Amino acid sequence: MKILVSACLLGRPCRYDGKSKPHPLMEELARRHTLIPICPEVMGGLPTPRPPAERQGDRVVNREGGDVTEAYRLGAEQALQIARQQGCTLALLKEKSPSCGSGQIYDGTFTGTLTEGWGVTAQLLRQAGIPVLGEGGMEALLQEL
Repeated sequence: MKILVSACLLGRPCRYDGKSKPHPLMEELARRHTLIPICPEVMGGLPTPRPPAERQGDRVVNREGGDVTEAYRLGAEQALQIARQQGCTLALLKEKSPSCGSGQIYDGTFTGTLTEGWGVTAQLLRQAGIPVLGEGGMEALLQEL
């Protein structure tokens, strides 16, 4: 199975803070499946590091007040294109992210408050029929697959 995966979960330092968030079960997943790494924020033209951003309705705004919605949309469209080209049937993305968040994202106030919602990329992938999971579901995924 081909799985679209947030590059930061694979150890690539592409997060807003210039770091990664490698997941300990990623190696096991990679032994069993083909992982296709993406970072929609970087693919959309944003630098690393960059100011943190959060969704505010349909917009994405960084902590400095800059509207970065178009970069997020562009990155999401490129991620979807890669998923289709590669034949990915699932996406495993970084939780809480304004791009990759699955089910919960920060509420746009930059206070660390979570709310129900989807990141821009996660939402687009779901609309295209590609199931999206956060890294918290990786253990169950490994048992299921």
